[in-house]
Order: sequence, then C-alpha cells, then structure tokens
Amino acid sequence: MSAPVTAIIAYDPKFHEKLPKLFPHNPDAPAWFADNEALAATTAFRNGTLQGAYLILAARAVGLDAGGMSGFDNAMVDELFLAGRGWRSNFLCNLGHGDPDGLFERSPRLEFYEACVLL
Repeated sequence: MSAPVTAIIAYDPKFHEKLPKLFPHNPDAPAWFADNEALAATTAFRNGTLQGAYLILAARAVGLDAGGMSGFDNAMVDELFLAGRGWRSNFLCNLGHGDPDGLFERSPRLEFYEACVLL
C-alpha cells in the first residue's frame, strides 16, 4: 500500500490494428487477427504478459523492487483507469524500494525436472 508506483499492466485486444506501424514487415498481419477475436485476445494477453515481465526485469536491473499482483477487481481497474481506451488490465506491479525488515527469504523453487519436460 505504500509503494510509490503501482503500474497497471494492460493489453489491447485490438492490437492488430496497430500492426501496420509496429510490424510493417508483413502487411497481411492485421488480417490474421481481424476476423478471429479469440486468437487476437489470446495473443494480446500473452504478449502483454511478456511485456509486463520485461518491465519487472528492467526495474530489478536498475535496483528497484517489483511485486506483481493478481487477485484484484479487473473490471473496476478497467473502468477507473482504462475506460475509453478499450484496453484490459492483466496484472498490477508495485515498484519502489521495499522495507528490508518486512521481507522474508526467497521461497523454495522446484527443481528443473519437477517443472520442465524435455521433448
């Protein structure tokens, strides 16, 4: 609650309308999504998540603490902060310097073989 910045990581379900500018290498790219709402939504959500992860890595690389959060009222966040844009919230991320006294040791992690399968 005391983080100096809380970023809303959002995605644009109509991102494909900007592909002529962002992906000019393939002029047919917008058509891949224009008539396939499910594909567009899945792609937008996935790529928005990846961009949010890059934000967390960049913040940590410059010495900030970053804490991603889900479990909030997405509809309320969308209405209060994203209305009129058509964007949808994915997750929130607090950015700043955490209080070392309130931190706990890193939690255990799964071993590689417990979390991954090589095919």
